[in-house]
Amino acid sequence: MTTEKKRDHQRNLSPTILVGCMGFLMICTWACSPNRLRNPTTDVQLNENVDSKNSDHTISQEGITQQTIRLGSVLALEGPEEIYGNRMKSGLKNALDDQLVQGKKIQLIFENDYYEPLVTRQKTQKLIQSGIFLMIGNFGTPTAKETLPILKINNIPAVGFYTGSQLLRSPSELIINYRASYAQEIETVVKMALNAGVKPYEICAYVQDDSYGMSGLKAVRDALVKAQAEENTLRAYDQVLEYKEKGNKGNPFLSPIGFYTRHTPYVKEGYNSLKQWEKNTGINCRLVVTAATYGNLARFIHLAQDKGEYWIISALSGAHTKELQFDLEEYGITDKVIKTEIVPSLDSDLPIVQEAKSKLKSEFDHVSLEGYIVGKMTLKILKTIPGEINRDSFLKQVAISKFDLGGVAIDFTEGRNQSSDLILITVFTPQGFKHLNKDKLRDIFQ
Repeated sequence: MTTEKKRDHQRNLSPTILVGCMGFLMICTWACSPNRLRNPTTDVQLNENVDSKNSDHTISQEGITQQTIRLGSVLALEGPEEIYGNRMKSGLKNALDDQLVQGKKIQLIFENDYYEPLVTRQKTQKLIQSGIFLMIGNFGTPTAKETLPILKINNIPAVGFYTGSQLLRSPSELIINYRASYAQEIETVVKMALNAGVKPYEICAYVQDDSYGMSGLKAVRDALVKAQAEENTLRAYDQVLEYKEKGNKGNPFLSPIGFYTRHTPYVKEGYNSLKQWEKNTGINCRLVVTAATYGNLARFIHLAQDKGEYWIISALSGAHTKELQFDLEEYGITDKVIKTEIVPSLDSDLPIVQEAKSKLKSEFDHVSLEGYIVGKMTLKILKTIPGEINRDSFLKQVAISKFDLGGVAIDFTEGRNQSSDLILITVFTPQGFKHLNKDKLRDIFQ
């Protein structure tokens, strides 16, 4: 890693009071701009001329013209979490750019929301007004919470969003997921820990103080219920979840749960919550399950290890793997971290992985691979629609779709709205995150 890259990375991880102010100013600037309602720019150049006699007709309400099928995406393309949005964008573009379906060219329209729910709402409405067939690959749980109700009202499918939240696991034909859920990821980790001898009451949590974190927290509780945890253990989670469902911030309760605020690097308050729990109950956290973005998570892990904690800390697929690895290496961390992934290993020989690697080049990572898979999955479904393409025919085709996508199994039959249950567990080593067999994974808790 070059000195220049390290310096850039450290700037991204600097205290985010400045970042927050800049983000607020950007949002205000956008909101007050006289051009804020102009048509969004596209990343696919079309051979269209609106003044020509052969120009495309007015965009239909469903985002389809004689020449194009318009797909919208709202992502964090700038700001602290821009790595997620830009890599998802790269994956989608490489999968869908210049592709034809029934003679119509796929047209991707991207909007930036800075991973700020208020902006997400505005950009979603903007895309709908411009005319889109579906929304694809959006990043984030708190942003999805704003987007989904708007899409539902307008009967617009939400396809392949980058979140494993239960918000997108409700029985709705408009929600079409690729990835396994956060609940599945966390249940997999909790089961592994319990099999290694960890007790349910020795499992703690550190999460983002918003709907993303609440998704993770609910998943921990559900996993503990399945593990037949005692009522006292579950009560601590129920108390906090009930408090949060009322819209409250922070955590006034003694509980095995720590929180941090989105877009901030501050970890001490969440760490102190866990230490207070340990001190008052005499119970040590052996596994700390997290629902956090990579920058804050790396700081939390660094603080815990710097304080001499023996906690094993788990990260969801939502934490960017390469950036998290870079931060951990910068902090001198070499162990006690595990991470779940919901796409195939980057060194896999699967055709879809090799194809994505060839096209994405330096931008190839877990996020862009997910974007590529989502794009190829959507393209395959569109191309197999037997008649006229509209939202109704698309949703009907989704419901009967079951196919192999270059080695990745896609299955939406029998009422499923999630095509994959793939979950891989990796362990952090001096050589980075590595896939280990289950026996070796259990050893880290010994």
